[in-house]
Amino acid sequence: MKRSLRVIFAVAAVGILVAGIIWWTTSQVSIPAGFNGDRAYQDVKTQLELGPRTPGSPAHQAAIEYFTAELRKAGWDVTLQETQYGGHPVKNVIAKRGSGRWLILGAHFDSRLAADQDPDPANHTTPVLGANDGASGAAVLLELARSLPANLNQEIWLTFFDVEDQGDLPGWDWILGSSALAESLPETKLPEAVIIVDMIGDADLNIYMERNSDGDLTREIWNTAAELGYAKSFIPEYKFAMLDDHTPFLRRGIRAVDLIDFDYLYWHTTQDTLDKVSAESLNIVGDTLYQWITTR
Repeated sequence: MKRSLRVIFAVAAVGILVAGIIWWTTSQVSIPAGFNGDRAYQDVKTQLELGPRTPGSPAHQAAIEYFTAELRKAGWDVTLQETQYGGHPVKNVIAKRGSGRWLILGAHFDSRLAADQDPDPANHTTPVLGANDGASGAAVLLELARSLPANLNQEIWLTFFDVEDQGDLPGWDWILGSSALAESLPETKLPEAVIIVDMIGDADLNIYMERNSDGDLTREIWNTAAELGYAKSFIPEYKFAMLDDHTPFLRRGIRAVDLIDFDYLYWHTTQDTLDKVSAESLNIVGDTLYQWITTR
């Protein structure tokens, strides 16, 4: 009888232990990680280590491969839109997940072929590294891919736009990649909204409302930022009217918003380097979008 009781107690103890392990494992999995600005900063660093991601360069192709690998690792379906637009090859990386209300989040990943705004004329033909102007927006999308819950009842596209940043150079125009995607969408199925992030890693972050963006969407996002305590970075005033990757979608009648800090001294210069970007700024933007997406 004593032996039987010992067996019963042993079995019960094992059962309790197994149940505890299962509870701990499932509880850990169910806890949302949230947006991590430090991880996004590492994504900026990784892109810069490839070199300038100018169209057609080995670094440009390596960036596409890096995005694709990271997105698939995070559980997204990834496609490459390869086309010609404005006389140039375009390679847009598009990660898709979910069903329901359709939201596109986008950022350009190319860096500029020439630092034509550099204070030193000797640098005007040097490619731009693009830490803030290019790598920062792509990094925010990558970290959203890792952190967003899979069960949002939304169809979300994370779109890495090619060939945005070459305008005003001989033979080039602006926003080629986003134009190619926007014009390819059938009239019978258009996204509910498009959110663009561009130049949002600036360590001195000041994002003003953009004049061409949809007003209601803009207010929603700025209100979310204020609720999170980011009002100093998301300034509720209009300042710039931008031609950016949101423009082609606005032309299609799609509500779109451009999150951009255009008060950036190092725009299109050789000084757009890693030291101008901060994990805190990336976190402010990423956390705001994370909260807005998951509560809308």
